[in-house]
Amino acid sequence: MDEDAGKQKVVIFTRQFEIRGDLNIYQGVRLTDYMNESNSFISVTNVEVKRQNGDFKMKAGFLNVRKDDIEMILPESSVISSTP
Repeated sequence: MDEDAGKQKVVIFTRQFEIRGDLNIYQGVRLTDYMNESNSFISVTNVEVKRQNGDFKMKAGFLNVRKDDIEMILPESSVISSTP
């Protein structure tokens, strides 16, 4: 991995899933800019996927997520509160 790249923990919501994992983003790059400049898919590592109803689905080391399926994405650090 590039020295200037860092991992940003994110939460991604699609119509069916909640995805938590890491994006490799260069330091100082905003998540919004990363999403605007990325191609059709984003690569997420250290992934945990749950159904929207909360049922556990899977853990994976790597997952490509199609940008068109993303309804919301946010840094995990910005989550103030959530319900299981």
